[in-house]
Amino acid sequence: MASNLVHVVDDDSAMRDSVAFLLDTTGFEVRLYEAGAQLLDRLAKPATGCVLTDIRMPGIDGLELLRRLRSAGHRLPVVMMTGHGDVPLAVEAMKLGACDFIEKPFEDEALLHAIRSALERGGPTETADPGLREFVRRVGTLSERERQVLDQLVGGATSKEIARTLDISPRTVEIYRAKLMAKTQAGSLQELVRWAVLAGLA
Repeated sequence: MASNLVHVVDDDSAMRDSVAFLLDTTGFEVRLYEAGAQLLDRLAKPATGCVLTDIRMPGIDGLELLRRLRSAGHRLPVVMMTGHGDVPLAVEAMKLGACDFIEKPFEDEALLHAIRSALERGGPTETADPGLREFVRRVGTLSERERQVLDQLVGGATSKEIARTLDISPRTVEIYRAKLMAKTQAGSLQELVRWAVLAGLA
């Protein structure tokens, strides 16, 4: 089924194989590429399905691949796989039109959820998501300090870096982080960053 097609791009063969096995056994049609150039060469037009790509690859990295897909007129939804601490890159990817990102190592169910959501969305993220207005409203309930921590988190800063910037202890940063996560009802840093980018806060 074309709408169930996932184009997986990763230079790590073990990662490609494990993702392919998971998707294949869950009922998806999978095509594998070890480089972004391969995908660009082989992608039909109009293309179907979605793209799952690593963000850090030699040659054409995930961000450049996304740029080239869009400039070639492909509107496939793109999910980025990022390494730990790649929040700034994930933010840039979202701004370029990626519909989601997932941080390695990820749980199988988290990956499947991201893929299903991307296929249902069927194109670059639209900011008219019904939950977006509610997220913006919740951000408005944050204290000044919580908002400062939010801005730093979305910018990719670690708790230690935020502590130095705001001249508070890392423990205090964690408390503010827990409060703002609860107030915004973000289930993870990934979700918080995604909403913040869509809301124009990043």
